[in-house]
Amino acid sequence: MKQSIKVVSGIGESTKDALAEHGIKSVADLAKASVDQLAAVKGFGKARAGNAIAAAKALLESAKSGAEEGAKAKPAEEKVAGKKEKKKKKKKDKSKGKNKSKKKKNKKKNGKSKKK
Repeated sequence: MKQSIKVVSGIGESTKDALAEHGIKSVADLAKASVDQLAAVKGFGKARAGNAIAAAKALLESAKSGAEEGAKAKPAEEKVAGKKEKKKKKKKDKSKGKNKSKKKKNKKKNGKSKKK
């Protein structure tokens, strides 16, 4: 299945239509295009053409590598997320203890120590 060209950054509906008039209808078509070919499309200069081609190639490459490693990548991402959550919790627990001791010190300095 061909990816819609609109997934490429900077390509909207009107640009999609202009590219289609020049036979560029998918991300793969865009990745195969030359800078000169794209520069002939209304709204494209050489710089924008180069950027669009590079973005299309990057999308195709990430889709290709994502398909190869799909099952492997997910558990690794979950592990990283788990570690981050543990760090956040640990940091939060530490900060709670510090806040309490700071409050006690401030009360003693101000002479507002309450005894129950």
